[in-house]
Amino acid sequence: MAKKSALGRGLGALIDNADEVTQGRPAASSINEIEVTKIEANPWQPRTKFDEERLQELAASIKEIGIIQPLTLRKIGKDRYQLIAGERRFRASKIAGLEKVPAYIRTADDDTMLEMALVENIQREDLDPIEVAISYQRLIEECKLTQESMSERVGKKRSTITNYLRLLKLPAEVQLGLVSKQIGMGHARAIVSVEDPNAQLNIYEQTIKDDLSVRKVEEMVRELNSGKSSKKEKKTNAGDPEEYRELKSQLSTFFQTNIQFSRTENGKGKIVIPFKSDDELEKIIGILDKAK
Repeated sequence: MAKKSALGRGLGALIDNADEVTQGRPAASSINEIEVTKIEANPWQPRTKFDEERLQELAASIKEIGIIQPLTLRKIGKDRYQLIAGERRFRASKIAGLEKVPAYIRTADDDTMLEMALVENIQREDLDPIEVAISYQRLIEECKLTQESMSERVGKKRSTITNYLRLLKLPAEVQLGLVSKQIGMGHARAIVSVEDPNAQLNIYEQTIKDDLSVRKVEEMVRELNSGKSSKKEKKTNAGDPEEYRELKSQLSTFFQTNIQFSRTENGKGKIVIPFKSDDELEKIIGILDKAK
């Protein structure tokens, strides 16, 4: 059985016959030498920031030993090509002064180009979480992918994709803090569990000020959410008409347990009959049978 690529179902799932020839030549000749001046950048490139120092390091390496992994291009005209994947290698090659670069030539329309670029981008290890989240969002909005199909494309669990997408609900200040590594992914995932943006900002600022651990932030979020639930329930119950409070008391007496009764302002609600053991449950069932 063939071993799966380290990219999961990444670019390999998008580029058909990735190891075959596109111009009828044998497999050994599938890599083409293309002049740098004939290559255009990918207009759908999702990355907007490139670390200049790391580009210089890559350029030095390329100057010394050449390009190890060929670029992936598509032909857009006579002697004109457009990048599908390999933006950093392309930029570094120009810095290194190369006249030609090794490349695979593929066939792809504009929609496929965008999808390829986004998927290739997600597979990178040096992306910050917000860049990854934006790429996922673009795959959904612009490439019309569902989270399930996207999971297959990028080789990631659906829950992982969901967690990244939730980061885009954070206030801009918190997103920037994640990008600049003032907080980590664990902090951000905890903060996004809070609904109120102002509360999210307060937790974020306190996290930075006191250098809080992820566990501490999670505790703060749990306490905040728990406190809000208690206040909401208390407020709702306090506003119940007298007859509802009497009903709760009567039901508690009838079932010989502390009935949980809640009601919203528009009249919706629920009655919960708690029990602590199988014996108590049997007793409740017996009471209900008698009531019939």
